[in-house]
Amino acid sequence: MSNFISQFLHYLEVERGFSPRTIVAYQHDLNKFVDFLGTSDDKSITAVTKNDVRQFLSQRAKTNGAVTRARKLSSIKSFFKYLGREGIIEANPVSDIEAPKLPEKEPSYLTESEYQNLIAAVKVKATPYYLSRDLAIVMLLLGTGIRLSELVGLTLDRVNLDNADRSIKVCGKGNKERIIPLTNEVVCTLQQYLKHRPEVESSHLFISRLGGELHSRSVYGLIKKYLKAAGIKKEKAAVHTLRHTYGASMLKTGASIYAIQKLLGHKKIETTGRYLHISDVDLRNAVEKLVLSKPL
Repeated sequence: MSNFISQFLHYLEVERGFSPRTIVAYQHDLNKFVDFLGTSDDKSITAVTKNDVRQFLSQRAKTNGAVTRARKLSSIKSFFKYLGREGIIEANPVSDIEAPKLPEKEPSYLTESEYQNLIAAVKVKATPYYLSRDLAIVMLLLGTGIRLSELVGLTLDRVNLDNADRSIKVCGKGNKERIIPLTNEVVCTLQQYLKHRPEVESSHLFISRLGGELHSRSVYGLIKKYLKAAGIKKEKAAVHTLRHTYGASMLKTGASIYAIQKLLGHKKIETTGRYLHISDVDLRNAVEKLVLSKPL
């Protein structure tokens, strides 16, 4: 089965244009499934049954949540769909297996006072060497809603700060590019950072102290550190919370959900809808603005 997995991963890279990070996730999920089956014999691929997959998911339920199990099932389904399309198998044993039911939990986002406290925490807690960089990272995340992978993958040639069309060009899921306009505040923060950015060979916008590209785990750690310093104790608050904050803030400014979908790089409008949790106070304020008739 390992040979077929290698072919599938090559297909994802060459024909589908998936990012290395996504391909690694597929590989990890499929390797776990192979380990469960206890064989890597290519001839065994036709012997896989629906019950095998269900038992695998049942075993993973001991250590994985519903979201992780749903992702693993999605990886397995994509793999067998590919095998069917290539004529390697005649029947897809997993096509009608339903994914684990996911909890309908609204994403958390920061209030205006909370993200102002976050920015203030960076200014107070960051060391002089990292201040301009870390502040630029936080401002860019809050001011564009880009994903963590998009942030660390951003290169200097994709940052335009010099004219009226000031923006960044990011490469999102499926290698799809999108352009996101920048506010004056974000532009000023980036310009300040670039003044202090060391001259190094790396073309990445954000670099480590050693001059190499800044890795995702480093950004994740520094955001968690500043959230804690700001006294923000929302459950599982992390980098993605800033993405949710951007979406919710854009909606409050009057942006249409379709514009927000494009800015966030969502394939489906339903995904955008889940990101944009609106509080009861916001709903009440919206209703209060409704005027049905003019006073006599």
